[in-house]
Amino acid sequence: MRWTVRFLILLVAVAVTASGPSAQNVTIKLATIVPDGSVWDKSVKKMPADWAAGTGGRTTTTIYSGGTQGDDPTVLRKIRLNTLQASSLTSVGLASIDASFNVFNVPFFFQNYDELNAVLEKLTPVLRQRAEAKGFVLVHWGHAGWLQIFSKRPVSTLADLKSLKLYTSAGDDRMTQWYKTNGFQPRAMAMTDILTGLSTGMIEAMPSTPLASMAYQWHKQTPYMLDIGLAPFMGATVVSKRTWDSIPAADRAKMLEVSAAVEQQLRVDVPKGDSLAVTLMGAQGLKVTKASGDEWQQEAEVLSKTMRGQMVPPDIFDLALKERDAFRQRSKSASPAK
Repeated sequence: MRWTVRFLILLVAVAVTASGPSAQNVTIKLATIVPDGSVWDKSVKKMPADWAAGTGGRTTTTIYSGGTQGDDPTVLRKIRLNTLQASSLTSVGLASIDASFNVFNVPFFFQNYDELNAVLEKLTPVLRQRAEAKGFVLVHWGHAGWLQIFSKRPVSTLADLKSLKLYTSAGDDRMTQWYKTNGFQPRAMAMTDILTGLSTGMIEAMPSTPLASMAYQWHKQTPYMLDIGLAPFMGATVVSKRTWDSIPAADRAKMLEVSAAVEQQLRVDVPKGDSLAVTLMGAQGLKVTKASGDEWQQEAEVLSKTMRGQMVPPDIFDLALKERDAFRQRSKSASPAK
């Protein structure tokens, strides 16, 4: 009888020990190229304390911001090696996980944040599944503003832009080739090398958000901004699935609650930050120009068709298009008749 009791106690002890991550502390090293002091950076740096509070101290998160661990592709390699466990990535990094995320890079696809958020709500479950299939868990969306064209010389026409050496992200050969095919002069380099590229003349123009341009001081080398609203510069915080699965389900739920609050706050703060950045850079000499004629929109329609299937999986492109057009129709129906 005593032997039986001891055996049962032993079984219980083994079961508790093997019950999973509930008794373990999980360490997360999160790296990002998000600039120090930016709206997104402040939100990311607040998460570790909130995650720790929500999990009873069972998660410890260290943030490496400002590109100190390298650009998005470099950080992703480190996550796959488990040197890092998470990152707040830009759309460049997300697209290297799965091409579906390129849907946010289609020129002029979205007219405003309301359209973006409507499509995002529809696409999020699908994109989360695709990221998980590649070993990453998307915990919240990030926003870095709306892309404009910053350049060394004034740009108002497509010919102006195509005459300049245009920055594009290194590591995405398909995007570089896409630019060449459509008459642009792409120069692929790491985001961390942009300032050097501008200083040496290797690049003369670049798509950037006002927030990023001011944070990285790129506007000092590109004193002209074409106010054209190319596309939202999306991002997201991802955690390696290996690390995420080691966290108890109840703790993961708390972490997602914190992350959802971060996402909602960014939706409010980032558009305001973009507008303020333009004002502040204008006081430092930035000159804002407007696009001339309808050629930009006409070109955008052509370019978007070339991205479907080549840069963006057809099913994702079509789903986004369907939801965007449905949102526009709803908005039109809700508008009071004039």
